Amino acid sequence: MLPNFSKEEIMSMDFGLAGKTAIITGGAAGIGNMTAEYLLKQGVNVVLADMNPGVNDIAKEMGEDKAIGVAGNVCDAEYRASVIDKAVKTFGQVDILVNCAGIVALESAEIIDAKDWNRTIDINLSASFFMAQAVGKYMIDNKISGSIVNIASQAGVIALDKHVAYCAAKGGIIAMTKVMAMEWGKYGIRVNAVAPTVVLTALGHKAWDGPVGDAFKKEMPSERFAEPEEIAVVIGFLCSKAAAMVTGHNLLIDGGYTIK
Repeated sequence: MLPNFSKEEIMSMDFGLAGKTAIITGGAAGIGNMTAEYLLKQGVNVVLADMNPGVNDIAKEMGEDKAIGVAGNVCDAEYRASVIDKAVKTFGQVDILVNCAGIVALESAEIIDAKDWNRTIDINLSASFFMAQAVGKYMIDNKISGSIVNIASQAGVIALDKHVAYCAAKGGIIAMTKVMAMEWGKYGIRVNAVAPTVVLTALGHKAWDGPVGDAFKKEMPSERFAEPEEIAVVIGFLCSKAAAMVTGHNLLIDGGYTIK
């Protein structure tokens, strides 16, 4: 089944976010980069936080004076603080955080070693938590009714072969999202997660184009994988007033795969 929309149609969907400022971890590529592209088209100031040393050049090519990049490791506390500081000094305040940074270590449960397990948990779960904690504290201290969106995965709600560390991390993302939403609602801060299926980023194509991907799609009611812009626009919705009563939610974007 082919998508019944164009990228241009999706990217033009306006949720009234103009003038806001968003930090996007993992923003140099993949879902993070597409989310940045979408938000920039909606008039949002964007700060890309990414390990890619060329992230500021990537940002400037995307948004000129509306986007900056800050290179570093999101696992590092000083770096996380510097991203928030740079965002505030450049654009005035932070209204949105999108936690996209992540990796996948494909290995079965009886074989995965401590290095791959710890790296997966550190980047996907711990760094997302501490970035959200830092932004949450900033929003609380400055009385900003902001929005945080954490990128989970369908792997956070179902078991996938050779994804034990990834499933554990993404399941943790969903759980922490609920707790943050519960605790921070009184401050006007909404925290949600999105849980995509396979997304056809450059890495998605590399990993899933071919017979294995074709077999996977046959198990999906949609009979196709997600386009990156389909994830980006849902993130935009969750950050907007249109989702003012949505918090603590994990929104599956999986073409129906997990309804089985």
